Amino acid sequence: MAESQLQLVARRVRSFPDFPKPGILFRDITPLLKDPDAFRASIELLADHLKENHKTKIDYIAGLDARGFLFGPSLAQKLGIGFVLIRKQGKLPGPTVSSSYSLEYGQAQLEIQEDALEPGQTVVIVDDLMATGGCLCGSSRRSF
Repeated sequence: MAESQLQLVARRVRSFPDFPKPGILFRDITPLLKDPDAFRASIELLADHLKENHKTKIDYIAGLDARGFLFGPSLAQKLGIGFVLIRKQGKLPGPTVSSSYSLEYGQAQLEIQEDALEPGQTVVIVDDLMATGGCLCGSSRRSF
């Protein structure tokens, strides 16, 4: 059954060459989000992957601003755990900790609320698709 789920998800991701600029292959997840069966399959596939390959207890799913917010809460719900926001600078209330990272076009910063996590907790970071990985590297190289 997992293979048919994977095929369903793959059929719902469109590719647009040279968008938003030449040399970039943009993966559009809009059709996946519009199709409840395909979206559900994507969450089930991600949850199954984590259950099979992550040998330690996962305490939270964290979602990267903003597309990680599309998949992260549903994945956390499926796994029966909480969800934590990782946002762009200045978007979270209260005390935060931050991490800077490089993008292909400059610098950026991510923040998490200071009390969102405790030392030693295991967090899986979710985004929609990985392009350059700059945002993910900025969030994972620091112990929030």
